[in-house]
Amino acid sequence: MIATLKFTTLLLAVVVCRATQDYGYKDVEEPTLGDSQYGSLWPLPQKVQMSTVAFKLSGVSFQIVDAKESSSGASCSLLQNAYRRYDEYIFPISRMQGQNKKKAFASVSELQVWITSADSECDNYPSVTSDESYELSVDSPVAVLKAPKVWGALRGLETFSQLVYEDEYGAKSINRTEIQDFPRFTHRGLLLDSSRHFLPIKVILANLEAMAWNKFNVFHWHIVDDPSFPYMSRTFPQLSQQGAYHPYTHVYTPSDVKMIIEFARLRGIRVVSEFDTPGHTQSWGKGQKDLLTPCYSGASPSGSFGPVNPILNTTYDFMAMFFKEVSTVFPDAYIHLGGDEVDFSCWKSNPDIQKFMAQQGFGTDYSKLESFYIQRLLDIVTTTNKGYMIWQEVIDNGVKLKADTLIHVWKGNQQQYQAEMARVTASGYQALLSTPWYLNRISYGQDWQAAYKADPQDFNGTDAQKKLVVGGEACLWGEYVDATNLTPRLWYAADKPKCKKKNLRRYLSSPSILHCTVCNVRCFPPIPRPRASAVGERLWSDKDVKDTNDAYSRLIQHRCRMVQRGIPAEPLFTGYCAHEYKGV
Repeated sequence: MIATLKFTTLLLAVVVCRATQDYGYKDVEEPTLGDSQYGSLWPLPQKVQMSTVAFKLSGVSFQIVDAKESSSGASCSLLQNAYRRYDEYIFPISRMQGQNKKKAFASVSELQVWITSADSECDNYPSVTSDESYELSVDSPVAVLKAPKVWGALRGLETFSQLVYEDEYGAKSINRTEIQDFPRFTHRGLLLDSSRHFLPIKVILANLEAMAWNKFNVFHWHIVDDPSFPYMSRTFPQLSQQGAYHPYTHVYTPSDVKMIIEFARLRGIRVVSEFDTPGHTQSWGKGQKDLLTPCYSGASPSGSFGPVNPILNTTYDFMAMFFKEVSTVFPDAYIHLGGDEVDFSCWKSNPDIQKFMAQQGFGTDYSKLESFYIQRLLDIVTTTNKGYMIWQEVIDNGVKLKADTLIHVWKGNQQQYQAEMARVTASGYQALLSTPWYLNRISYGQDWQAAYKADPQDFNGTDAQKKLVVGGEACLWGEYVDATNLTPRLWYAADKPKCKKKNLRRYLSSPSILHCTVCNVRCFPPIPRPRASAVGERLWSDKDVKDTNDAYSRLIQHRCRMVQRGIPAEPLFTGYCAHEYKGV
């Protein structure tokens, strides 16, 4: 496994710069905002006290070690792997070129990691109840990172690496700092779609790495859909043989899936698989006979097929066997069952479906037929001892659900999704928000403000309702996204200036503000529409962290750090990273 992870780490380096590690962003011609008092921390921790007292770090002598009191030690591969990763992030040049054997003075010589609980959970998978809290104290000669579990230690290591900065001569420093930190929400997810376009494993792994840098903890893998079925099933191998874009090159083998899950585990990330039915299943029908509903044109079959056929016993026999396999392959306690966007037109055209509707007393309400199918599917999944997540249409159609069902809200404008969150939580269900964070949607203007300021708990409801909100997910659907543009589109984009650059003039009294000579209005400095990283901060940091000026200052530095670590994140606006990179 270690060898595999080393290999995948190499694949992450789409763009890697081995020059100086100054994360500062140098603006060209356009005005800049002031530096944040929190440096380049992203997402912002809950409580931060930073001093101006600076300590030196040396790549020769600095090391990350287990504290003597820690319940984990050399046998905890999760932490040992993390120590190596973050050592290389902090000192990329010296580690690559080999250590200078001469002793060098360093004000901070060690980061001691202290797991305080008797059970570190080192060998576990992260779960919805995982403790990600930590405390970080940076002083001389030793910095101490304390966390109840390994999951908090992983988050603290990322924070420590973000505190390190570099002067123009390449010397590393870190300020005296005290941090107490924990996530605001337990579910901070990112959805990737590997059906519309097949995503190579190296792309998935690269984005899992970037997720960890932004403190996301759930990879929602929308693994199959109408266009293709890349999941290779041991029980039903014909599904990918017939339904994938290519049966050998465009599939995820059992070993591929296992590697992705382990790669995510080592970064404290859950992998929640989604197998969406009864709609979005055209690729399923290519390998499983009689699974989909035959559509009719008048009295004759049209040759096309619609959603899963809900009236056949063979449908449920198949689903029982398939989800029994899925429950063993994916260790997480939850499976996402979809249930969205079911087109009723094919069901309406089928005479057998019409007869079944009459027998069941459903009349012409096909949402009742959908509910009939979903309820039987939920009963099947319940037997696997898994919880389930479903898109909001399922509850909108009145399906009876288990009390711990997680409702995924994705539809409507702000007023509509806020009303939906209120309805879902008023019914006693846990809720998860994605509506304002569909990152595949690209637009200009000030939509970044809505994305950054959107809050899953911003709706009319009681405190008890608000506690049922577990978090949110950013979604990147794949109709127009593949390996070539997924990573840049996911992590950053910038607003298009409203005014032409040639028309902007600086105010002498306030140089940070521009005046448009054509519009005759003030034009404030460009501020980012920061995409996935913005969602990461919204779901981790305190609810009152909404200062976009401060966010801009921290985010431009965070973006440069991501680029240097190997993620080709798009720039926020004109300028350059001090370390810069050499092409793509």
